[in-house]
Amino acid sequence: MSVNGVQLRVRGKVQGVGFRPFVWQLAHRLKLVGDVCNDGEGVLVRLAGNGGDFTARLHQDCPPLARIDRVETQPFTWADMPEDFTIRHSDRGAMDTQIVPDAATCPACLAEMRDPRERRYRYPFINCTHCGPRFTIIRAMPYDRPATSMAAFPLCAPCETEYRNPADRRFHAQPVACPDCGPQLEWRAGDTIATRESALNEAVKRLKNGGIVAVKGLGGFHLVCDALNPQAVATLRARKQRPTKPLAVMLPDADDLPETIQTLLRSPAAPIVLTPKASLPAFPEEIAPGLDCVGVMLPANPLQHLLLMDCRRPLVMTSGNLSGRPPAVTNAQALEDLSGIADGFLLHNRDILQRMDDSVMDRDGAILRRARGFVPDAVTLPAGFENIPAMLCTGAEMKNTFCLVRGNQAVLSQHFGDLSDEGVEAQWRSALSTMQDIYAFQPDKLVCDAHPGYRAHRWAQEQALLVETVLHHHAHAAACLAENGWPLGGGDAIALTLDGIGMGENGALWGGECLRVNYLDCERLGGLPAVALPGGDLAAKQPWRNLLAHCLAFVPDWQRYPETRAVQRHSWPLLATAIQRGINAPQASSCGRLFDAVACALGIDAQRYEGEAACRLEALASQCAGVDHPVIVEANNLALFWQQWLNWQAEPCERAWAFHDALAKGLAQLAARHARRLSISTICFSGGVLHNRLLRARLRHYLSDFTLLFPLRLPAGDGAISFGQAVIAAARSCSKRI
Repeated sequence: MSVNGVQLRVRGKVQGVGFRPFVWQLAHRLKLVGDVCNDGEGVLVRLAGNGGDFTARLHQDCPPLARIDRVETQPFTWADMPEDFTIRHSDRGAMDTQIVPDAATCPACLAEMRDPRERRYRYPFINCTHCGPRFTIIRAMPYDRPATSMAAFPLCAPCETEYRNPADRRFHAQPVACPDCGPQLEWRAGDTIATRESALNEAVKRLKNGGIVAVKGLGGFHLVCDALNPQAVATLRARKQRPTKPLAVMLPDADDLPETIQTLLRSPAAPIVLTPKASLPAFPEEIAPGLDCVGVMLPANPLQHLLLMDCRRPLVMTSGNLSGRPPAVTNAQALEDLSGIADGFLLHNRDILQRMDDSVMDRDGAILRRARGFVPDAVTLPAGFENIPAMLCTGAEMKNTFCLVRGNQAVLSQHFGDLSDEGVEAQWRSALSTMQDIYAFQPDKLVCDAHPGYRAHRWAQEQALLVETVLHHHAHAAACLAENGWPLGGGDAIALTLDGIGMGENGALWGGECLRVNYLDCERLGGLPAVALPGGDLAAKQPWRNLLAHCLAFVPDWQRYPETRAVQRHSWPLLATAIQRGINAPQASSCGRLFDAVACALGIDAQRYEGEAACRLEALASQCAGVDHPVIVEANNLALFWQQWLNWQAEPCERAWAFHDALAKGLAQLAARHARRLSISTICFSGGVLHNRLLRARLRHYLSDFTLLFPLRLPAGDGAISFGQAVIAAARSCSKRI
C-alpha cells in the first residue's frame, strides 16, 4: 500500500496537561481525520494526508502547562482510512516523556468554585487539565486515572461525561471529581469529628480564635495559624520547637506587591517568594526575626483558597513536621507526629503518593528550593551531551536531591533535606524507587559525592553497580555551567564556589574556592585560607567557635577586642588547645564559617537553624549598603581583614556591609586575576553562600567586565549537586567514545 498519511511523535511535557483534547480540537478545526494517544514516549498523532499546517499550529497554540521539546515526523500508511479524528486509549511503554508538576488552581476553576450556581461551588478539590495535582498523585505511567491515587474515587455520571468529552476542559483530567464522587474533608479535634463544609468551618473557627491547625495539602501537611496574631505565632514556635527559623505566610492576594513579585507568586508553580518586609503588611517580628524579608505565597490549591477566603487574613503556612523529623504525608503520621502541636486536623481522604515541599524563590526569580510546581520538569543538557547512558546521581548530604539522567535530559527529584535523618532517608529511598518505576529507569552506573561519610555515598557503594565519585565543588560549578547552557566543548571557565564545606582534592575540606573548571577537569587556583572547624560539625551550629578559630589564626591580640566577648563567655581555652593539637578540629577553607565568625563578632551568636547567623548578617548589612569603608579582604590571607575590621569603629550595619563588600571585592580580584592570566572570559558562581543576594550584587559589580553565570532555575546550594554530578559523569562518558 502507498503512503497515505503522516505520523507525529510529540516529545516533551505533553501528558496530564490537556494535550490530547487540544490536538483533537485542533484537528477538528483544521478538518483533519486520524487519531491521537498517550504512550510511554509522549503523544503519538496519526493524520490522513500530509497534515497541512497542523505541526505549526501545534507549536503556536500549545496548552499553558505543556511544553513541546520536539516533533518527529514520518510517513504513515493507513490500512483503513479513518472517517473522523478520535482519541485512542493510552499505550504503555518505556518512558521518554515528561511528568507534569502540580499546578496552582487556574482562574477558570477558581471562578467556578466561587459561583453558587455551579455544582462544584466551594469544592476543595476542584481541578481541570490546566491545574491541580499531578506528580503528587502518580503511581505509574502513562498518566491515567487508574495509575493515580484518584483510582479510589469512581466517577459519577456528570464527571464521567466531562472526562470523556474532548471539548471539555476536564477531558481526561485524571484528578477530576466533584462533591458527589470525589475526595472529602474531615475535621478532627479530640473527640470532635466533622466532614465536608462543617470540617472547613471548624478549621476556620479554630484559626480565628488563635489556634493551630494541621492542614493536609497536595504534597504534605502544613501547620497553620493566624499570621497577624503574635500569641498564635509564639505558641506555634514553642510547640514546634522552632524558636527563630522564619515562617512562610500565605497572603489573600498580592495586589499591593511589586509587579515582579506578583508575577512569581501568580505563576502555576505558586512558590514561596522572599519579599522585603517594607513591601508587606506589618507582621509580628516573630514571623522572621532579625531578617529583612518574609517568605510569602498565594494559595496553591482550592482548599487553601477557601481557608483564606473564610479567614480573611494572612495565615502562617509552615511545614507539618516535628523539629528534626520529615514532613508528614499520611493522615496517620500527622495525627501521631503533630498531636502535640496542632489543636485540630483538617484532613482529606486522597492519598499523597509523593512528598512535595513548597518551592522557594528569591525576589529576582532565583530558585532556592526546587520542589512543588517545578519537579519533575526535565532539564535538557547543553549541546554536545547526546545518547548519555542511564545514570543515577545521588546528590549531597544536606538539601539533598537525586537526579536521573538519560539521553540528553536530566530529571531532578524534589528537595528532601538532610539525609542523616533516618525518616528523611526513608522518604528519599521510597521516592528513588518510585521515580525509577515511573520512568522505567534502570541505571548503568551510580554517581555520588566524593565524601565517604555521606549517606548517599554509602548507599551507592552498597549497590551492585559501577560507582563514580565527583568532587563536591566541581559538581557545584558544573551545575551552574550546564544550567546556563555551557556546551560540552565550551572549554574552561573560572568558578567561585562558596559554601560551608565539601570534599576537595586529596581529602581536603573546601568551601571558598577559585577554580578552573570544565566538565572533565577541576583545578584549585586559590581561595580562602583553611581555618580550623573546632568541634567538627559543632562549628556549623555555634558561631563563637568559628570566631575563636579565626582569632587564633589571624589576630594575635584578639582578647583585647570587645567583639570577642562572645568567645570569652565560653570555655575557650580547652577548645584553643584542641585546635592547636588538631583534635576534632579539621581545617577547611569555608566561606560559610567565615560569615559565622563575622556575625558572632557583631553580636549574632545564635545558629538555631542552618545559616541563621549569615542571614541575619546580610539583613544587617542591607541597612547600610553603599557606605564607604576602609576594609580590604585578601582572599588567601585574612589577617589584614581582621586587623582593619576590628579596629574600624562604626555602626554594626556599616561593619556588616563592609564585610560583604570587601569579601566580594577580594574574591572578584582573585577570580579576575586568574581569568586574565588564563585568557578566560567567563566566571560562574555556585554554593549555598551565593543565596546571599547582597554578595551576588557586589560580585556582579566588581566583575562587570566578564561574562558572569549565576544559578537561576536550579539552587545555588546543594539542591543542584546531583545535577552537577550528572553532567560531569555524562561528560566522562562522552570522552570515552572519542
